Amino acid sequence: MSAMTFRPRLAAAASTAETRAGRPQQAPLFPSAPLMRQPFAPLPAGSIKASGWLLRQLQIQAKGLSGHLDEFWPIVGPDSGWSGGSGESWEDGPYFLDGLVPLAWQLDSPELKAKAMRFMDWTLDHPWENGMFGPRSNDDWWPRMVMLKVLTQYHELTGDHRVILLMTRYFHYQLQALPGRPLRDWGRMRWQDQLVSILWLYQRTNDAALLELARLLKRQGYDWQSMFARFPFTQKTDADALRKQAGGSDAFMQDLGLQVHGVNVAQALKASPVWSVVSGSAADRDAVRHQLQMLDTYHGLPNGMFSADEHLAGRSPSQGTELCTVVETMYSLEVALAITGDAALGDRLERIAFNALPGALTDDMWAHQYNQQPNQVECSLHRQPWTTDGPESNLFGLEPNFRCCTANFHQGWPKFANSLWMATAEQGLAAMSYAPCTVTTVVRSVPVIIEQVSDYPFRQSVSMTIRPHHAITFPLQLRIPGWSKGTRIAVNGMPVEVTAGFTTIERRWEAGDTVEMVFTAEVKIESGYNGALSFSRGSLVYALPINENWVIWRKRGPTNDWQVYPGSRWNIGIKPDTSVDVSEHAVGEIPFAGASAAVRLTVRGRYVPAWKASEGVAEPVPAAAEPSADEGEQSIILVPYAGAKLRITAFPILG
Repeated sequence: MSAMTFRPRLAAAASTAETRAGRPQQAPLFPSAPLMRQPFAPLPAGSIKASGWLLRQLQIQAKGLSGHLDEFWPIVGPDSGWSGGSGESWEDGPYFLDGLVPLAWQLDSPELKAKAMRFMDWTLDHPWENGMFGPRSNDDWWPRMVMLKVLTQYHELTGDHRVILLMTRYFHYQLQALPGRPLRDWGRMRWQDQLVSILWLYQRTNDAALLELARLLKRQGYDWQSMFARFPFTQKTDADALRKQAGGSDAFMQDLGLQVHGVNVAQALKASPVWSVVSGSAADRDAVRHQLQMLDTYHGLPNGMFSADEHLAGRSPSQGTELCTVVETMYSLEVALAITGDAALGDRLERIAFNALPGALTDDMWAHQYNQQPNQVECSLHRQPWTTDGPESNLFGLEPNFRCCTANFHQGWPKFANSLWMATAEQGLAAMSYAPCTVTTVVRSVPVIIEQVSDYPFRQSVSMTIRPHHAITFPLQLRIPGWSKGTRIAVNGMPVEVTAGFTTIERRWEAGDTVEMVFTAEVKIESGYNGALSFSRGSLVYALPINENWVIWRKRGPTNDWQVYPGSRWNIGIKPDTSVDVSEHAVGEIPFAGASAAVRLTVRGRYVPAWKASEGVAEPVPAAAEPSADEGEQSIILVPYAGAKLRITAFPILG
């Protein structure tokens, strides 16, 4: 093993004021030999500032649970082990910070930065003598994997010199300790999350011991690529059967249960691409496509996610998906998109970000669900249809079912905002996803600002203004959504040829140059479980809103736990050849609010009396639906998925 003699190159120490305010703009870093070249690299955190509807979404988040959770939830309160207390000392503090840190600096909020610094200062100022860090009451490798992600973001935002020192000491300690104390359970399944941080540090120090540690993690970690290559989980998980197969609950948690656990699977989507940076293997890099295909085939849902409530649950739209699984899938796709350059991953990321993410949160983000269902007709205390979760699974509240999502959901919107643009290997810039923002970065040593104005995904046009410090030639790459078959692009009013995947525009850019993009978003009717029909237009999925009766189940400090009961009928079937009318309306202050839906679809349908709910759960969509003999066809209004907290997203085909 390597001796701990490496000394990293250190940047000048930042003052406290500089740390809180943020550091000057940095150029992006790409992996260098012996690591594999990749087409894109994330811009350093802080390079992208949300505007328009996305800024409002982040502000709503800050005014909700994200900005106040530590004030009344002891898990991340003053007694947290991650700020020196004797309280919770495992994953919740790092999870919370993984969203709070990028949110605080996105909004440049002194209040949120101060909340984050309580944890950051304690963690950085109290390393163990041997190189370990974090609460001394817990030496589990897993929660430190999350905290390392926090530290990398924090360093990019602030330049705090303590981060490089702590991470270097810790990785050298881990390299010595892992042979005798190997990865287990959660850490063994989630080794790839630490690999991201190892490669981040290697780009800044070129410490060869880090690549040795990367290979050791790979050897000890679970082999996700092999599991997906022979994917055995083609049915809804039967947890009891797996426990019997494993010979007991402990063995179940060692492998069988953990490999069908939704959050593990979500995090695993980045495993092969990230490892390919070390291995140099194209097969490793591209394996994520097959993995997504397996999940879609056997567990895919209309909202872009796969079912996992808590474990893989089949394709019925009455099954659920854990909110942790949603945000971890988003992060894995953001990482994988940079490494693979596969534009289809951007399509998937947007579908999840604009549907599944806001769909599991109340409009004010003061409550969330543990599990969301595409066909969600009631949110109440029932034990069906979950694979392993409990009766609180789809309630809206502070910590329904289990507390992990309360701590972890905060990363979704801030990290999405930070991944909208990336650098290209050809020293240019690339638009990876579309939402209003301003990019401030360095291209070929020249400061560049790009202002992007758009109401996408509620509208289909995007306008960009490029403002380099002085005229400069570089390639601009624009991701073309796969659903847009007639995309139009113009630079300063002159049409540009559009190519599938990414369109590259290389030219000499001058201050004030404009790029206009117009996508064609036709309504798409997709066939799913038992032939069920779902509707999408562009990145948005649409659902039938069911009238909602919200009932407080219990008070939880400044928020509540809610049950939601239906106030209207929902059992509607639709013919595949139904006509669809589209109407657009103003994008409201709360972007995804169903009461003021920015886009609505009108279709024709009929009630299906035999399709009912059992224990508050819509029965599986019938393969053939007989319409009511007493009621004729009628107009049905669909709204964006996230705007309907009670909804039908997958409709039976009328017989």
